[in-house]
Parts: sequence; structure tokens; C-alpha cells
Amino acid sequence: MGIDHVRIHPKFLHSNATSHKWALGAFAELLDNALDETCNGATYVHVDVLNNRKDNCKMLSIEDNGGGMNPDKLRKCMSLGFSMKSKIPNTIGQYGNGFKTSTMRLGADVIVFSRCRGTDGRSTTQSIGLLSYTFLMETGKEDTVVPMIDYEKQGEAWNKMFNSLKDQGTRIIIYNLWEDDQGAPELDFDTDQHDIQIRGVRRDEEKIEMAKSYLNSRHFLTYQHSLRNYASILYLRIPPGFQMILRGKEVEHHNIVNDMMQSKEITYRPTPDAGSKDPKSMVAVGTIGFVKDARHHTDVQGFNIYHKNRLIKPFLRVWNAAGSDGRGVIGVLEANFVEPAHDKQGFEHTAVLSRLEARLNFIQKNYWSSNCHLVGYAPRRQPKKSVSPMKEDPATRKSCSRSKPKAQPKERISYDGASVLQTTNNTDYRSPADATENVGATLSKTHARNHSYIFSINGSSQVEPVSNQITQNLIVKTEVVSRDAHEAYPCTTEMLLSLTEENNSLRESLEEVVQNLAFERDRNISHQNLLQVTQQKLEKYEVFVSEERRKRDEEEVRLRKRIKEASKTIEGLLHKIKMLENIGKTEI
Repeated sequence: MGIDHVRIHPKFLHSNATSHKWALGAFAELLDNALDETCNGATYVHVDVLNNRKDNCKMLSIEDNGGGMNPDKLRKCMSLGFSMKSKIPNTIGQYGNGFKTSTMRLGADVIVFSRCRGTDGRSTTQSIGLLSYTFLMETGKEDTVVPMIDYEKQGEAWNKMFNSLKDQGTRIIIYNLWEDDQGAPELDFDTDQHDIQIRGVRRDEEKIEMAKSYLNSRHFLTYQHSLRNYASILYLRIPPGFQMILRGKEVEHHNIVNDMMQSKEITYRPTPDAGSKDPKSMVAVGTIGFVKDARHHTDVQGFNIYHKNRLIKPFLRVWNAAGSDGRGVIGVLEANFVEPAHDKQGFEHTAVLSRLEARLNFIQKNYWSSNCHLVGYAPRRQPKKSVSPMKEDPATRKSCSRSKPKAQPKERISYDGASVLQTTNNTDYRSPADATENVGATLSKTHARNHSYIFSINGSSQVEPVSNQITQNLIVKTEVVSRDAHEAYPCTTEMLLSLTEENNSLRESLEEVVQNLAFERDRNISHQNLLQVTQQKLEKYEVFVSEERRKRDEEEVRLRKRIKEASKTIEGLLHKIKMLENIGKTEI
């Protein structure tokens, strides 16, 4: 129509699909679309492998019996960035990009069949759409063109029909599947006839062998390469009556909590940000425990973090201890207040996510230190509990009617090789006798320690006590302290309470500082990761821009050459015209 519009080059389909670094993550996007159709009556999604009769290559089929798409919805589905689900609650898809990225991640071409029952007096429709990278490149298209055909039912007859679907639903066929760097198919259809697996770095043969012995750890050990095991934990809850069928066999839903022992419920309520829409919904409830194979001391650990029922981060490891600490601890958590990334394989790097990870780190450490001995590890020392205040009787409380004195700095005083702490303040003792009693008790303990020290050095039970000289010096020192003190400390209990309160306050301050340091460290790590990802994207964009610039330059050279050739052709034609004109004049 001559209207200016944004052009999307076919190569963008391929570069956009690379946002899915993991093939099983692309499958998850298609399963999400089927699960969202339960509100329209979907009862199953069937993932299968077909043979292409043209070249006998494998194709993928993903079919559900949901409400299907009418022609308008199918066009919007095939468009980039449009999502009708962003305004529908309790749906997983939000960005309008998952269908395109997931199908193009698995194969070069996809054809979609969809049948939609008519509503509000409209007729039943069925539509076919083709998103083909192969077609676009072979025909030299510079815009993304998506051929579509629509059918409308009139009475009992279709003008053009396809019978692959029932009354309603959608069927997706992905073909020309991608290959790895060695030219082999990326997907493995042969190892398990009821599974689709992937080859490459995510396939760890050692973990596969371990999974045969440690059945409660098999999802941790195999979810990275097995679609069946990954799909079984992909959702925290499956709608009643809905089935996921993979190559003719139902995928059994699995709750990681069933793999736990010594489990405990955990709850986390983050501090809501200023822009939070519903602070009451900012709560994460989950379960933590030891995997039942933890007694074998295998390095299995991490939290499965779900967002709106969908697994976003499988077995997130929040504690990377140098030794065996943390092993065997797994957890399940649903956190709807953190936003997933576009590929739904991670979360957006925000302060809320950093605080959540720091809190899970703290929870795992506490759980481990309290329970590791139950699975065969050496007991860890528990953190010291706060000192409980001493109880006072009414008589003591009467004698302590003054307000609590503040804790005073201490001064270390030496007594013949021993040392004690004395309060250096302006508070007078009640009487010289009380002062002598308080300080004398301290010095007596010091005397006893010196005596024991000499005993341990000589190694004999016949060591003579400290000499009378040291005893006399202690008494002299006691009298000096008593003379300087005018009044005894009001109450020993009050002093203990004050010191306990100060100690607790210092401990809390220290814990707060440690938590803040951990948060800043985690935020720094997340920023570094984000910077690294950004740099990688920038490098990709630079490569893309340089490639486009090179093509532009080549196109410019080609056009200049064609212009020169056209100019020469025009000049030749003009010369011939003049010659013909001259010949005509001569004949006349």
C-alpha cells in the first residue's frame, strides 16, 4: 500500500530464536501455550515425532485440544511481540514472543493448523499458517512473509478442509530440525522411544549412571537432557483432568517434595518496594529438606523456584561452599513477586531477586548446620543463643531501684602476671567492704587460675601453692581498689542485664552488617553477570551490524556497477537511434 513500516528481515527469526540457549526450554514454551488453553477446555497436549515423507527426516508435532485460534488470533500469534495473554490472569505467556522463538529454536520451519469453534453467532473457522525460514531465504525475501489460508464452515461443508484436528484445537508441525556442529541432529529420538533427549554439553553420562542408583535424585541428575523428566517437574500443579503425553506415554507429574526427608516449611516475606502493586501478595511459601539419597553424600542441592506455577529456575544453587557443606539440601518455592526473563529460564536481575537469593542462602545454611548430622556429616557448631536475663526476687529488685547504668569501658589491670578487667567509671561503690568483696572475688579466681597454670606446667600433683608473697600482693591491690571506690555497684543483676543487653545489641548489629555485606556481594555478582550478558549481546549486535554494513557495501557496489552498465546501454541505444535517424535522412 506504500505505507512506511518497520521491516523485519528473515534472519531476525534465527537470531531471535537464539535467546533460547536450551532446546528443552523451547519445548517448555509450547507446553505453556497448551496448558493455558485449559481455560478453553483443553484436556491434553500431545508431543510426538513424525517422519517427513519427502526426505524421511524427523519432524516434531505438538497438538492440544484447546479452544484453537480464529484467523485474527492466528495472525497475531504469528506476529512478533503481540500477546493477548498479558491481560489474562493466571496465564504463563506474557511477552508475545514465545511461539516464534521456541519453534524457530527447534527447527527452521513450522506449519500451524488451528480450528476454532464459532462464538457469538460466528461460524467455525480453521486456519493454516506457515512460518518458514527456508522459504524466506530461498526466495530471497527481505521481509518476513507468513503465508496463511483460512476456511469457514458453511453448513456441513468446508470449501477446503483438513481433517487432522477434532472439533477444536491447534496442531504445530516443526520440520527441518537443527543440527549440531558435527552435523548430527541436536535432538536424540533413539535412546528412549518414549522420550526426547538432547545431545551435547548438557548430557552428562556420569549423572545418567548415577540416576540409575539414586532414584530420588534422578530429576536433579537428568532434567537437563531429558524432556520427560524436565516436563514432569515443569509445573508445581497440574490442572485436574489435563494430561501431557510424550510419544504415546503420559508424563507423570512429580513433586520434588516427595523426594525429601526431614522436610520443613519455609516462608519468606520480602520488604515491598515503593512501586509494588499488591504488597500482601509478596510472600513465598515452600519446603526445604534433605533429598532421600543424601546419606550417600552426593552433591545434590538447590531450590526449584516457580513463578505462577511454572518452573523458572531448576535447582538454583544459592550456596557454593568449598567443602561438603550444603550437600543434599533441596527446596521448592513459589515466588510470584520476582519477574521471569523473556525465555522463562531465569529471573530478571533485580534487588528483589538478590534479596531472595540471599535469604535462601541463609535458610539453607541454618538448616544444614542444624540437621547435617542426621545424614552422616559431622555436627556443626550451633550459633550461640542470646543469654537469658537472670531472674530477680522482690528483695533484690527493691535494692536496685536506680535506673540501669550504661555498660562502661573496661580497663585491664595486671596483678603479678595475672590480669583482670575492672570497670573504669565514676560510679562509686556502696562501701569499701562491698568493693573488697567484688574485686577480691575476681582476684581469687585469678589466683586460682595462676595456681592451676603452675600445676599444669610442672605436671605434678605435689606442686606447692602460690607463695605468701603473691597472696600479700593480692590483698594490697584489693585494698587499693577498695580505697578508691566510694560505693559498691548498685546491683550485680543490673550489671548482668546491662551487659547482656549491650551484647545482644552488638550481635544484632553485627548480623545486620554481615547480611548487608552478603547482599552487596550477591548484587555485585548479579551486576557482573548482567554486564557479561550485556557484553555478549553487544558483541552479537556488533557482528550483526558489521554483517549488515558489509552487505550494504556489497549491494552499493553492485548497484553502482549496474548503473554504469545501464548508462553504457543507454548511450549505446542513443547512438543507434542517431544512426537510424541519419540513415533515414539520407534515404529521404
